[in-house]
Amino acid sequence: MPDGTELRDAKKAFRAAARERRAVYHAEHGAGAGGRLRDIVLQAIPLPPGGVVSGYLPIDDELDPLPLLRAVIGRGHHACVPVVQGRGQPLVFRDWTPEAPLVEGVFGVSVPAPSAPERVPDLLFVPLLGFDRKGFRMGYGAGFYDRTLAGLRARKPVLAVGIGYAGQEVTAVPVGLHDEALDWIVTDREAIRIAV
Repeated sequence: MPDGTELRDAKKAFRAAARERRAVYHAEHGAGAGGRLRDIVLQAIPLPPGGVVSGYLPIDDELDPLPLLRAVIGRGHHACVPVVQGRGQPLVFRDWTPEAPLVEGVFGVSVPAPSAPERVPDLLFVPLLGFDRKGFRMGYGAGFYDRTLAGLRARKPVLAVGIGYAGQEVTAVPVGLHDEALDWIVTDREAIRIAV
């Protein structure tokens, strides 16, 4: 496993190529992908009864999980989304509903208002730039999800599910010591359970 400068350079190059790959795939296959994702998840992954499920509010050309979050709420689960507190800190999760007021958060991303209750998720749907079938994902480089997953997993069992387009799959994601593996990856085409 490379580390230090070599790993940073490999991840930087990976991210640039992955952004381009995702943009092309999104342009060609993005229409209706959120509905396909919802259907695949609900058939493949058992959601914790009455549990707290974290999604995300999509940015740029990320696969849209909002149809899935609406379905999760309709099945009696609490839905929440991550809120960045600042660099080097874990994410916090605030209640989300389609009607919830949003405010501008860190990095200009829309997030639930500070008055929205905080939740601790049982299951997290995690965005990504790329993934492999070993369960590793490449994020945007700030380590928010890796840090958060490590902290949550130290407290209780949680299920981490990467969400991305089928076209974001690669043979191997460059990984370091602090990169957390996912339990599942779900694309617009299939659900992939990661062997432990």
